[in-house]
Amino acid sequence: MSDRITVEELAELMKGAAGVTVAPDRLRQEADSGFDTFGIDSLGLLGVVGELENRYGTPLPPDAERCKTPREFLNLVNSAFMAGA
Repeated sequence: MSDRITVEELAELMKGAAGVTVAPDRLRQEADSGFDTFGIDSLGLLGVVGELENRYGTPLPPDAERCKTPREFLNLVNSAFMAGA
């Protein structure tokens, strides 16, 4: 496992787990926009969280599924992974 989830990986997860295609460049440029801007609702984000937990075998903090923006999500998830959560 890499020590950080990248914007590219988040874009891949959004496509695979929520069926929403967003270019990584757009995701990077609009990282402070709400997930709803990209067409991701709470169930879609829950799917992303579940896929990450399955992929890395590590539970994420409960707040992960309540993140409002990609930047907030990446910061929380990467902090949790770096802390060994």
